[in-house]
Parts: sequence; C-alpha cells; structure tokens
Amino acid sequence: MGYDVTIFEAFHKSGGVLVYGIPQFRLPKEIVAAEIENLTKMGVKIVNNAIIGKSITVDELFEEGYEAVFIGSGAGLPQFLHIPGENLLGVYSANELLTRTNLMKAYRDDYDTPIKHFHRVAVVGAGNVAMDAARVAKRLGAEHVYITYRRGRDELPARKEEVEHAEAEGIEFNLLNNPCAIHGDEDGHVTGIELIRQELGEPDEKGRRKPVAVPDSNWVLDVDTVIIAIGTSPNPLIRNTTEGLTFTRKGGIEADEGGVTSRPGVFAGGDAVTGSATVILAMGAGKAGAKSIDEYIKSKK
Repeated sequence: MGYDVTIFEAFHKSGGVLVYGIPQFRLPKEIVAAEIENLTKMGVKIVNNAIIGKSITVDELFEEGYEAVFIGSGAGLPQFLHIPGENLLGVYSANELLTRTNLMKAYRDDYDTPIKHFHRVAVVGAGNVAMDAARVAKRLGAEHVYITYRRGRDELPARKEEVEHAEAEGIEFNLLNNPCAIHGDEDGHVTGIELIRQELGEPDEKGRRKPVAVPDSNWVLDVDTVIIAIGTSPNPLIRNTTEGLTFTRKGGIEADEGGVTSRPGVFAGGDAVTGSATVILAMGAGKAGAKSIDEYIKSKK
C-alpha cells in the first residue's frame, strides 16, 4: 500500500515461530528465509534483537514518529505443571527445546547451546507442539520417547496426521495418565516421572470428557528427560509497559476482527490476541490488521 514498514524482532534471526518453533522436517527454514528476503526486497526494514517492552516501548515508537503499531508478538510464554520436581535438571518446556534446536543449533557440538543427550523422554501434552517436541527428541537420539496425556486417543488435541507421523517414527503413547511429580537423584537430575492413571468421567463445559484420577494407581515411568508441552500464553512484557490496551483473562490483547485495539493507533493479531493457535490464522490477522491500519491513517488525514 506504499507505507514505510519496520519489523521489530526479538531474536537475532527473523521469522518468529516459523523459524524457532516449527522443526525443519515440518517447515524447511529455506522457505521461510525466501519469504523474509522477499519482504526486504520490497523495502521492509527489519530490526533484530529488539524486545518491545524492554529495548523500546510502544510509546517510544510513537515518539519516534511511527503512525501505527501492529503487535504480533505471539504467545511464547510456556505454561508449566506446578508439580514437585519441575525444577530438576532435564526438565524443558517444549518452547525451550524447539528454540534451542531450531534457532540455536543445540544439536551441533560446535555451538554454545548444547542439550544433554536424551535416552528416555516423557513429553507431557498431546497437541501439535507436543508431537513436534517428541519427534525432535527422537531425532536427537532418544531411544524411547513417550507422549503422556491425561485423556484417551479419541481426545488427542493434535491433528490426526501429526499423531500418525509420531507413531510411525516410534513415539510411544501413555494415554489416560496424568503426571503428579518428577523424581530426581541426589545431584538434581531427572530419574523418572510419577503418573496417576485416569478414567474419563462426564463431559466438561467444552464437551470433552473430564479425566478423573484412579485412587492408588500411581506408578513411575523411568525417564531422564521431561518436556512440558501443555500450552503457552502471551508474554506480559507489552501488557506491563503499554497503557491504554485492554487484555483478556488469559493475557491476550483485546482486538476486533480487524485487529483494532482499545488504544488508537495500536493494532494486534495472531497468538498475541487469540492465545496459541495456527500460523494460518496469524497470517490472516496480519492482513486484516494492515487493512485497518490503512483505513486508520487515511481517516486521520
């Protein structure tokens, strides 16, 4: 539409979750790099290592002369289980595992971001990110990788084909089991994950059958690594440094279908608004936001 556009990117490499969150075998990085190159050829300026809310605030962007700001900062804050042993060595969030292997090349010995060699891995969660984490752990050399989920196969939240790919690669499923503790040795390293068996009860408010613990059914799965993949939420940095925005109970920015927020000149979309969702929805939100920004700037003039 003819505007000067600057992208502020928190990491040292551009591309967001397409680069650090999705494994190479699902989305080759070369495809993302070509898309970014197309943007820069069009004249888009990209500023890396810029964390909005820390390096520079939204208010300061307006002070520098920007007419509108679109917030597409995603939902990169991992959620945890809050169970005993979660701080042991060998416990990762799926975000950390995927970022370190994708963006920081932790699988290579000549990089300074190593991940210890896995042997037996429990992945807690059963969404698409959990499947990615499990398949990455397998590629990093783990002999056994277990998906641990509190519901049954019919309730798996991951796409059917993602589950099938995981099974084809030897991922093992521990369904109807819920973690209640992570065990470790005297040096603080993970030695196992304690699970309690579940039965499916009555449907909850979303229509999904609620898991109910089976009394005295605790058992321990021997593992040396636990990967937590139970969801993410938006980072509170922008929320804590930007006045005039309203937020949902889960920390997402409140915005309409066009990305219009409660603060004039500020627009938002993608996971920063919806919480963890899909790349396709985020791309659509970006396009809707651009249209709204164009209308907003024209209306001012």
